[in-house]
Amino acid sequence: MSVRLKLTLSYAGFLMLAAVLMFAAVWLFLLRYVPDRALMISADDPTNGVFPVRSRLLDVFAPRAAVVLAFLLLFGLVGGWILAGRMLAPLTRITHATRLAAGGSLSQRIRLPGRRDEFRELADAFDTMLERLEAHVAEQRRFAANASHELRTPLAISKALLDVARSDPTGDVGEVLDRLDAVNTRAIDLTEALLLLSRADQRAFTRERVDLSLVAEEAAETLLPLAEERGVTIETSGDITPTSGSPALLLQVVMNLLHNAIVHNLPARGAVWVNTSVRPGTVLLTVENTGAQLAPELVSTLTEPFQRGSERAHTDHAGVGLGLAIVETITRAHDGTLTVTPRPAGGLRVTVELPAESTHTDW
Repeated sequence: MSVRLKLTLSYAGFLMLAAVLMFAAVWLFLLRYVPDRALMISADDPTNGVFPVRSRLLDVFAPRAAVVLAFLLLFGLVGGWILAGRMLAPLTRITHATRLAAGGSLSQRIRLPGRRDEFRELADAFDTMLERLEAHVAEQRRFAANASHELRTPLAISKALLDVARSDPTGDVGEVLDRLDAVNTRAIDLTEALLLLSRADQRAFTRERVDLSLVAEEAAETLLPLAEERGVTIETSGDITPTSGSPALLLQVVMNLLHNAIVHNLPARGAVWVNTSVRPGTVLLTVENTGAQLAPELVSTLTEPFQRGSERAHTDHAGVGLGLAIVETITRAHDGTLTVTPRPAGGLRVTVELPAESTHTDW
C-alpha cells in the first residue's frame, strides 16, 4: 500500500475508534446513570419494568448508532485521503527533484515554500546537497579537462621532437634526448601530483602525532639550496604545534608552500617567513613571501587545479599547477582550513589551520 493509503486508513480507523468509544460511553451512561423512574415514565406500559424498557432502548439506539458509524467511516476515508494528499504534497516535489538529479539534472532545486517544518527542513537539506554536488561535479569536470590538457601538452611536444628527429637524421641527437628527458620528467611530475591529489582526497592515510614546527624546519632545510640559488632568505619561527595526521602528507603541504614562496618571489633579495603558532583547539602554519602585488581576484583562484597566475606560468620553476590545490586537498583531508590572502606590500600570506593534538605526553 502507498503511504497515502496507509495514512487514510489510519485517519479513518482512529475516527472509527473514537466514535465507538463515544457511543459506548453514551450507552454506559444510559445504563448506569439514567434513573430507572425516568425510563419507566417514558415507557408506554409502566408495568413492563425497567429491563424491557432498556431492551427497547437498545433496539432504537443500535441502528441509529450503526448509521452514524457508517457515515463517520465514509467521512474518515474521504477526509483522510484529502488530508493525506495535502500532507504528502511536499514529498511529491522532493521525489520529482530527486528523479531529475538521478537523471543528471543537478541544477534543479525544490525551494519548498511555507513555514519551516520537517518537510521544509528536508527540502532545504536536499537543495543544499544538490548545490554542493553540482559544484563538486563542475569542479571535477574542470579538473578532468585541465588534466587532459596538461597531460596532452608534454605528449604533443614529445611527438613533435620525435618527428623532427626522424625528418633530420643528421641533427643533434643529444639535444633531442635532453629535451625529451625534460618533457618526460614534467609528465611524470604531473602524474605523481595527480595521484597524490587523489590519495589525499580519499583520506587513505594513517594518522600519527606530528609537530608542524619540526616539519617546517625539515622543509626549510631541504629547500634551502633552491632558496640560495634564487637569492631568497628563509626565516622560521614559532612554537611547538602538535597535530594529528600523515607526516608525509603534512611535509608535502609545507614543501609545496615553501617551494611556491621561493619560486614566486622577487628577482633578487626576496624573503620567506615560516611561522607556527598555537590557538585554543587549533594549530597554525603561516608562510609569507615577498613578491609582486596580486589582485584578490587572482588570489582566490590559486587553489584551483592548474591555476598558476598569468604572470607566473612561464617561469623555469612553474611546476605543474597543482601545488596549492594539493595543499588545500591535504588540509581538508586533515579537517583543517586553508586561507590565501595577498600581502599589501606584495606576495602572499598562506595560513593552514589544523586541529590541535592533545599534549599529555612529551614529544
